[in-house]
Amino acid sequence: MTTELPPIGLGTSGMDDPDDCRENVRMAIEAGYEHIDTAQMYGNEASVGRGIEAADVEREDVFLATKVHPENLAYDDVIESTRASLDALGVESVDLLYVHWPTDAYDPEATLPAFDEVRDRGWTDHVGVSNFDLDLLADARERLDAPVVANQVEMHPLLPPTGAMLSYCTNHDVAPVAYSPLCRGEALGLDGVIAVAEKHDASPARVLISWLAHQSVPVVTKASGTDHIEDNLAGLGLGLDNEDRMRIDGIERRYRRFDRDGSPWT
Repeated sequence: MTTELPPIGLGTSGMDDPDDCRENVRMAIEAGYEHIDTAQMYGNEASVGRGIEAADVEREDVFLATKVHPENLAYDDVIESTRASLDALGVESVDLLYVHWPTDAYDPEATLPAFDEVRDRGWTDHVGVSNFDLDLLADARERLDAPVVANQVEMHPLLPPTGAMLSYCTNHDVAPVAYSPLCRGEALGLDGVIAVAEKHDASPARVLISWLAHQSVPVVTKASGTDHIEDNLAGLGLGLDNEDRMRIDGIERRYRRFDRDGSPWT
């Protein structure tokens, strides 16, 4: 059984306006999101922290994750940048700290011991990786003293989770966390997704979130405004049948929205 992360989280990539970011985080938490996801790369950790503080929910009821920038993955930089992230977020620790990409300064022999050190200092409860393929994930699990509890990767019908990745994660207690489940809106217009949405009188966004939830994949998705936030959350309650899921699984086109030089295909 994989590590239990909240089934849906608010992704904050691209939330560059400090006030808008703060309000979206606050609204999402108060609407029922239990997971907030940010990163050093996003440049908004301070605004995310303000949103969590402003929400009428106790801090311990919010699962907070951030990611170390690929340029900060040398040993000392992991330590220093994590401390800076905590200061920006206004928290003593995060629930989950990720290696953001296995590129740039990533050196498993130096990077991963630094994540163990950060965990030993109590600055994070858990360690995760992002954008790792199976070989890199297996290597990280071998090198880390801390369990790897999550691998956050791009997932949507144009880049679906592979059976090999899902099986590996299930067998090794790693949560396969999906980011960009709507493929920045491109997956919303797919014929199969639209057909399922019309069948259920639901938005395509709800269908896509439900499709991943049926595969026991926690989702991190960006949303802005009350209607968008609540619509995404409602995807968890949308029941898709086998025909619906097969229709989406049958989408053959493949497209990766996010890439970084030197990054592996997951």
